[in-house]
Amino acid sequence: MIEALDIHVTGIVQGVGFRPFVYRMAKKYLINGWVLNAADGVNIHAEGESRLLDEFVIELSENAPAAAQVKEIELKEVPLQDFDSFEIRFSDDAAVQETTLVSADLATCDDCAAELFNPNDRRFRYPFINCTNCGPRFTIIDALPYDRASTSMKDFPMCERCAAEYADPLDRRFHAQPDACFECGPHLSLAWRPDCEATPGEDFPTRGAGDVSPDELPDGWRIAWGKTRETSDALIARAVELLCAGQVVAVKGLGGFHLVCDARNAEAIARLRERKRRGGKPFAVMMANAEAVRSVCEVTPEEEKALSDPARPIVLLKKRQGVALAAGLADKLPELGVMLPATPVQLLLLHDFARALEQMGVPEPPMLVMTSGNIHDEPIVTDDAEARGKLGDIACAVLGNDRAILSRYDDSVVRIISAGSAGSAVQMIRRARGFAPVPLKLARASANPEAAAVPEDAAAPEAIGAACHEGSPETAGHKAAAVAPVLFAVGSEQKSTFAFVRGSEAFVSQHVGDLENAEAFDAWLDAKSRFEKLFELRATRLACDAHPEYLASKWAREQARKLDIPLVEVQHHHAHIASVIGENGLSGAVCGIAFDGTGFGADGSIWGGEVLLANAQAYERFANFAYVPMPGGAACVKNPLRMAYGVLWEFDLLEHPAAKRVLDALGEQADLCDQMIERGLNTPMTSSVGRLFDAASAILGICEHPTYESEAAVLLEAALGLVASPDGGSTDEAGVNSRYSIAITKNIATPKSTAQDTSVLLFDAAPTFKALLDDMQAGIPAATIARRFHSAFVEAIVNAAKLAYSVYGVSTVALSGGVFMNRFIIEHALAALQDEGFTVAVNRELPPNDGCISYGQAVIACAQDEITRNE
Repeated sequence: MIEALDIHVTGIVQGVGFRPFVYRMAKKYLINGWVLNAADGVNIHAEGESRLLDEFVIELSENAPAAAQVKEIELKEVPLQDFDSFEIRFSDDAAVQETTLVSADLATCDDCAAELFNPNDRRFRYPFINCTNCGPRFTIIDALPYDRASTSMKDFPMCERCAAEYADPLDRRFHAQPDACFECGPHLSLAWRPDCEATPGEDFPTRGAGDVSPDELPDGWRIAWGKTRETSDALIARAVELLCAGQVVAVKGLGGFHLVCDARNAEAIARLRERKRRGGKPFAVMMANAEAVRSVCEVTPEEEKALSDPARPIVLLKKRQGVALAAGLADKLPELGVMLPATPVQLLLLHDFARALEQMGVPEPPMLVMTSGNIHDEPIVTDDAEARGKLGDIACAVLGNDRAILSRYDDSVVRIISAGSAGSAVQMIRRARGFAPVPLKLARASANPEAAAVPEDAAAPEAIGAACHEGSPETAGHKAAAVAPVLFAVGSEQKSTFAFVRGSEAFVSQHVGDLENAEAFDAWLDAKSRFEKLFELRATRLACDAHPEYLASKWAREQARKLDIPLVEVQHHHAHIASVIGENGLSGAVCGIAFDGTGFGADGSIWGGEVLLANAQAYERFANFAYVPMPGGAACVKNPLRMAYGVLWEFDLLEHPAAKRVLDALGEQADLCDQMIERGLNTPMTSSVGRLFDAASAILGICEHPTYESEAAVLLEAALGLVASPDGGSTDEAGVNSRYSIAITKNIATPKSTAQDTSVLLFDAAPTFKALLDDMQAGIPAATIARRFHSAFVEAIVNAAKLAYSVYGVSTVALSGGVFMNRFIIEHALAALQDEGFTVAVNRELPPNDGCISYGQAVIACAQDEITRNE
């Protein structure tokens, strides 16, 4: 019997080859009708035999393209219209016509990778092979709608064969905008300095791989182009020779350049580290596949899935015991950041590098350092000429191309954590290429203007556990048909992102970096302008961090005055908790625990150890860690020995015998710190848990002179000796927990105190630091002390939640802030809270560090705006 269905599919179904997939399935199951993109998904009208229709719908759900993700399929029986074929429609409806698809970039798919290494395929070893299921997207878009003329592919008219594929609905390259081949597409280039050691000479190439004629560049560099398969291979071969010789090569990726060297060559790593001015910060590496990765790291099925995700993030993996890695790669750390190839160039480079190592008799799987192509603290380089100028003192040569990068994107970074009873979960560390600019949903808050403190219907805690989203490269929808108010949330100073909100969608930018110099702020402004252009966004409201000195906040205040538009200033830690509330769609009050390094507090001090009773509209400061002085202010971040002095001074522990090591290490600075504290000179007070971890690291002698942000705290965790799981048990002897306690006392309010600036309770870490010094004096190993120190803060987190529940009946706990990037803290806290019966929520698609702040600002500003509209 012939039946008809109207089918509406929502999820990741646009810009990922879903319509041609539907077309092919319709042909397979003898279905007539049509498919077209709708403003909120894909619409299908299907007519066919009842049994075949059922199988057709199952195919849509279970066998969609790899980059697609079907979230919901709605079926509606409708009258037959007697179609005699199936077609891909292009609607005349204005709203649908203006629905422009902007997908995140996708790694080379398996089909294209197979063609890349198939000698019989016309794209054999073509460095820019792609199809509808993979390749660049957002990084090549110049304007909307998304078609070839509006991308950096506009300068590459398709040849006859590529054009035929592009127009054929049955072809995998149907409407693949970057579709190209050697005849009509982009080509590789290799540039080098004449004075650079081991670079090509006049007889390049040296192995008869074709006719490559180097051209002179105005800045003294030489450049050769690979416009045929032979000449392209010659350039890759030369880059491989340089890598085998221990040199550094800058290689152009999807969102910017990487600096690349042999990850097994300690001299090459040292050369790269010195020239890049990277200090001790670990490098990420690229390996060919999960099997190769297992030779150096432990890889769970969940981690293998993350490695193979079309976003191709860097995944933080536990190093395999007994495996010796090259010095300088990721010293002293239990984890190594690993990624699989994301582009054809990377596939070719790694493949040929492996072949060269085999010829040299090297048995280990190839491993290349892949680190961001930038100078210390500056944005990643995207332009070939800029790469020669800025990276020329680091890299021996630049393997570039003539396809422009229009949006700057670093690699994304994730890890898999144990989420207690919820199993494993993906924790985002840096959200960038492959994930942004996928819009996040922003559920509107209920119009309840009451403060967050006491929910009327407090219920018993429910054991649900933490949930972290397993991110995937979704499609960002652009709906310009209706003019709606737009909020622009400018984010934070460090790990900066921004967020535009239109309707129920929040477009959170890629990781931009730390806005501490002009170049970084210019990159922030450029990314903002691109979002405004592509999504036709013009801010009618602004939100910023309340910090008076953040560059983005200063910009927002100036723009609010200049444009006469509303501005909401948001407390930093409320934004952290609001980001969790928004991502998880929570309503009502939560016990928000926000632990990080710094954030401007409502009392003018530096916060960072906060327990907030909060909802999306408001917060009260329920508890915080007792303030300690920071002699020298920001200097304490770069010199944790100063922070150690401030902690020991506040806790009256300077006379402890084990404190002598800190005083000796500080030398004359100890007297300076003392004077600054006593006189209140450049000595802000802080409740920051991050700073307490820095102090402990310095006191133990683990890290006194950090070379990158948070190194002291990172190495303190690494000193545990392994990344322990929550069920690993405790090696501590009886009585240790009582010594390493964090005391809880009633806070003292004044007549001017408010619920926002003065907490009810204080958490005092003095007993924990005394126990730490006592153990040092007793000769207890640093690894054991570090574990006990960490465990004390996990216990404090649980105690905070239990107190909030006992007083107010709040049974949901939200965790956010940079401290929760500490694997031990997040995993043990999740398990312990769930054991106590709490519902726990964490960031899902955003990192817990300041990368979530812009979204949190947006959640708060929108919630407060909704209250205003309903008053």
